[in-house]
Amino acid sequence: MKHALTLCIAALAFTTALAQSWTADNGNGTFTNPLFYDEFSDPDILRVGDDYYLAGTTMHAVPGLVILHSKDLVNWENVSYCFPRFDFTEDRFALRNHQEIYGQGVWAPCIRYANGQFYVYTNINGKGLQCYTSKDIRGPWEHHNMKGNIYDLGVLFDDDGKIYAIHGYGTVKCTELKPDMSGPIEETERVIIPEGNGVGEGHHMYKINGIYYLISTDYRPNGRTLCSRAKSIWGPYETRVITADETYGYHAASLTQVPRGTKYRIGEDGTKFGLGPLNKDATACTNAHQGGIVQYKDGSWWALLMMDFHSIGRTVCLMPITWKDGWPMIGLEGNLGRAPRTWFKPGTAEGLYAAGDAPVEPHAPYLRSDNFDQNQLGRIWQWNHNPDDKMWSLKKGKLQLRTQPAEQLMWARNTLTQRVIGPRAITTVELNVKNLKAGDIAGLGNINVPCSWIGVVKMRNGENEKKGKGAYTLRCFEQLTNDTIDQDITLTDGRIWLRSIGDYDHDQAQYAYSTDGKNFQTIGRMMPLSYQLISFQGSRHALFAFNKEGKNGGYAEFDNFTVEEPDADRSGNIPYGKTPTATSAADRWFRIINKATGRPANCDPHGILYDTNTGDKGERTQFQIIDKGNGRVALKCRDGRYLKVYGDGLPGDVRFTRDEKEAEVFLWQDLLNHDFMLLSLKNHRYLGKSPTTGSPYSMDFTGPDPARRNGSVLHWEAVE
Repeated sequence: MKHALTLCIAALAFTTALAQSWTADNGNGTFTNPLFYDEFSDPDILRVGDDYYLAGTTMHAVPGLVILHSKDLVNWENVSYCFPRFDFTEDRFALRNHQEIYGQGVWAPCIRYANGQFYVYTNINGKGLQCYTSKDIRGPWEHHNMKGNIYDLGVLFDDDGKIYAIHGYGTVKCTELKPDMSGPIEETERVIIPEGNGVGEGHHMYKINGIYYLISTDYRPNGRTLCSRAKSIWGPYETRVITADETYGYHAASLTQVPRGTKYRIGEDGTKFGLGPLNKDATACTNAHQGGIVQYKDGSWWALLMMDFHSIGRTVCLMPITWKDGWPMIGLEGNLGRAPRTWFKPGTAEGLYAAGDAPVEPHAPYLRSDNFDQNQLGRIWQWNHNPDDKMWSLKKGKLQLRTQPAEQLMWARNTLTQRVIGPRAITTVELNVKNLKAGDIAGLGNINVPCSWIGVVKMRNGENEKKGKGAYTLRCFEQLTNDTIDQDITLTDGRIWLRSIGDYDHDQAQYAYSTDGKNFQTIGRMMPLSYQLISFQGSRHALFAFNKEGKNGGYAEFDNFTVEEPDADRSGNIPYGKTPTATSAADRWFRIINKATGRPANCDPHGILYDTNTGDKGERTQFQIIDKGNGRVALKCRDGRYLKVYGDGLPGDVRFTRDEKEAEVFLWQDLLNHDFMLLSLKNHRYLGKSPTTGSPYSMDFTGPDPARRNGSVLHWEAVE
């Protein structure tokens, strides 16, 4: 209930800060992952001159194959989709006659530039390998159906003009492609890495200084990213793990599960499936995996890998690369294989730009709110499958959706969607239902498995009047429990405001409504959310209108779709100007109890940062955060001394000094909600304290575990 209360208060307390949208750029020469706090799966990165392009999976949603553009690898803009709709006529691409492509469509794209044009490769289930080409990244794009059984591929345009596709899981294959993109060259497929070498899927192939490098991902028993290299495209290859266990302190999400032996259909009764067990200590596939690498214009190398962020889905993280013995290792010298959540932006020296270089103005990749006043939909919007363009329109500043037959949201055609944004968001839309007809339902939902929605049902003439009720019923539906809540509602002018209150870092959301646009009431419970491998997508907002009586009905009008992000403004997350205490986040699980009072002891050696020489936990546990510029900080004790790390930072070497010049300088790692880490700029490891050994603080932690229990994550609270 604590999170529910917090969200409801936040939903009503809009400020100018809430008008912001998440951007990774901290405005001080640093960035904080993820780049986008919304879903962007299977990223593939491309550099052309001083421009960077990122292509990602869009599955069954259209327009499809999204492409983002950046000048600094941190701030991105959506500039293109490769196609406005699937150009296949089968019912399954349009959600007709109970045919669908949930969990299919386009996925794991590869973007390349050669011969003066862009190439984007992807698979479409049942159709084989597809390629889209254009001389302009903004299109128009030409579609080449190459067919063939090649998917989840990496493509290399080699120096001799040959084009190679690398594909396969476990057993890695190489196939030569025809230059005109008409298909693979027959009988060129060869195994280049046999099964049993630890190589998985999600291939990204590069040729660097004459050496072939293959970046791939293996998921068993948990996710990790590998690199294979060879002097010939055909091998032999040697393979190394280049990153593992980097979760940024996020555990695996609860997955939607279907009973064994059950053939699940998207629109079924949700009680036929459930949410799997939640293990907060499990890494699973949450950690950094699948993605590409790129060389920045200053010569530095970077990886853009995806990471699972609970019910949000898969996000993109930017990670520095350190070349070690010819291998592109993720991370920094002294801590290879792990990567900071907050780091200095590409092209800077510890956050400072070179002379003549100007920083890019921080901005989000999408404009999420939409008043529908334009003559076209914003780029953030995608349709659930191919829409029927005769059944929707933008008129007089409203989105009109005409109802078509469907028994449930997941089968409703012309459902307009956009990804949810984390960590928390309050999404509101104004709905006018005066033109609905009997049996019509319209509202705001979550396209996921399981799905949910809040909406208005237009009753048959006289149906409700017999019960002394009005013509409309407010309905809240949750598929997981197959639970429907109906409530009589009077709408004098046909307008109602619907709201989704989402706490996506904690995998929960709740609906609310208002009849005046000001005062909102919640309805239904705080619903659990999940990530799932049925539609292979995270949570998505949905504007919908359908008819449950098997016919076309009237139409619904949507207006003023707004997305408020309470956590987007992170300017106060580092407690400058305050005097906080710092305790280990693990202390919330490992507390010593005072036997006399039965309460947690104030002098808890498992958590509080204090003077190990004197044991004094008075004012010496209180610190000032000294701003050293560009995200760098020092810790000053309230008694005037500074935190210093001696030697290699082993346990007991975190002590104090009165010489400000000797003060340790850290890069603050913002984990939100007052959780943070302190990254040493000397050995690139984190300050922490083991919750189990009893040893003093050290500067020898490689990073957080999934549940943030290993002692590397700290928590601050301001002293009154």
